[in-house]
Amino acid sequence: MSDERDLTGIGELQALLGQGAEFQGKLTFTGRIRVDGNLKGEVFSDGILIIGPSAVVEANVEVGTLIIRGGVLRGNVKASQLVEIYAPARVYGDIHAPQLYMDKGVIFEGNCTMLEDKSSEPEPGPATDQ
Repeated sequence: MSDERDLTGIGELQALLGQGAEFQGKLTFTGRIRVDGNLKGEVFSDGILIIGPSAVVEANVEVGTLIIRGGVLRGNVKASQLVEIYAPARVYGDIHAPQLYMDKGVIFEGNCTMLEDKSSEPEPGPATDQ
């Protein structure tokens, strides 16, 4: 058995929009999907969206994790966990995520807001004056 990891995530995909395929509308899913074709509209999920090198995505994206392995994304992103962007990706839009990884060589035009993970913060206790 090989110890190599499937970095593309293809082995665990629930759906694939392949190169040359086009989708327009509202996409919702669970698990992990990969887009290598053209997608226009909106994307909602708590899962993982992978945008491949040949993808052109014109959509507002709200997911758990977004991994951009090249391709173009035009739209705003809200990720509850993580956004990873690898060269030669081009991203045009705002990103809101608690964690962001951006490779050298990525083109990014927009604003980035690093949201704090509220679940990891201690609850404020009662103020005591002594």
